[in-house]
Parts: sequence; structure tokens; C-alpha cells
Amino acid sequence: MSKLLLIRVAGFVATFVTMVMMMVPKNVSAQNIGDDIVTQDFFNSIISQADDGCAGKNFYSRDAFLNAHNSYNEFGRLGNQDDSKREVTAAFAHFTHETGHFCYIEEINGASGDYCDESNTEYPCAPNKAYYGRGPIQLSWNFNYGPAGQSIGFDGLNAPETVANDPVVSFKTALWYWMEHARPVINQGFGATIRAINGRLECDGANPSTVQARVNYYTQYCSQLGVSPGDNLTC
Repeated sequence: MSKLLLIRVAGFVATFVTMVMMMVPKNVSAQNIGDDIVTQDFFNSIISQADDGCAGKNFYSRDAFLNAHNSYNEFGRLGNQDDSKREVTAAFAHFTHETGHFCYIEEINGASGDYCDESNTEYPCAPNKAYYGRGPIQLSWNFNYGPAGQSIGFDGLNAPETVANDPVVSFKTALWYWMEHARPVINQGFGATIRAINGRLECDGANPSTVQARVNYYTQYCSQLGVSPGDNLTC
């Protein structure tokens, strides 16, 4: 092959590579959620505030989250880096609130209720099983445990306790719920994610103090990651 032809081929390859790179959204493909957002320092800044005696302190970990994220790798990858950071900070604000800085694995006094919606025949409750809050987002009710288990690969109806026994599954349930219910409305603001998670009990004046607590965590984490929190923070 002549030198001139080699130069032309090399030029064509360089042009093709450049065109492909221009077609890929910047800040999304190149971003690594573990390196750029959920760093060890970020995770530690949350869990370090839990008391040493908390069960979650020896259960939740950044490694477990990153392992779970492999199954939901679209989480934290939105249109640009700021949007991605806002999604992560929003989710972790809810995780922090629901678990007390990753202190609780199961809902406090959760055993007092079975959280069984008998009207839901698609995901019927198993005998002697309770579907109270477990995991980072405190997954609750049989109509959530059933489809979460099907999606993730565990028996959510017959073995709901798996969410409190396996930290990777636990984080997967949180990411499953987020992607199913919160992610679709996040463009409406953080307040919409509150409504998606616990709106009936907190929004529209039902419990403004808990709404504000979630907002406080969110704005704090946005500040840590150097991103604006956006509008419509409450519900």
C-alpha cells in the first residue's frame, strides 16, 4: 500500500472516530457513577452519621450499591452530568431519610403490620409473611415485593426477608422502585419524587416536616456535588 493511500485511510479512520464520538452524549458515556458521583467519601459522609450500634452500619456499603447498580446502570445517567448528579442526590436523599443515614435495614416496629393488600390478586400474600419496609427505600406492600422480586430475581412474595438479608438485593429493590416510580417524574422536580415515594402520607400538607427533611438532605447533597437543586422541591 502506498504512503499516500495509507495517509488517506488514516485520515478517514480519524474522521470516522470523531463523528462517532460526536454522536455520543458527552458527560454521560464517559461518566462513571462510582468515580464521579457516589465516591467513597460521598457514601461515608452519609453512613458515618449513623450510630455505631446501627444494624445497617454492617449491612449497607458502597460496594453493595455499585454491585446493584450493575443491574440498573441507567440510574445516574441522564441527559448531562448535572442532571445525572441531581438524580443520584435525589435518590440518596430518600435513602438517607428512609434509613436514618443507613442505620435501619427494616422499618421500625414494622412487624406490627403485614402490609398485605388482599385485593391485589396478581401478587397474593404468602402465609405468615409480612411486607413491611425493608432496604434503602423501605420497599413495602406485596404489590411491590412481587414485581420487584420478579425483576431482580428473588422470591419477593415468599421470601421478602431477603431484602433485609442480602445487601445487594436490598439496593436493587431501591433502584428498581426508583426506576419504576421516581425516575419517570424526576424532570418535574424533587418534590415529584417525594410524591412518588410517600406522597399519600407526606404531600399536600399531610406531613410537611418529613417533606422538609427530605428536601434538606437533597439540597445538602447537591451542594456537596456542586450542582443546583432545581425548582419544585416540595410536594
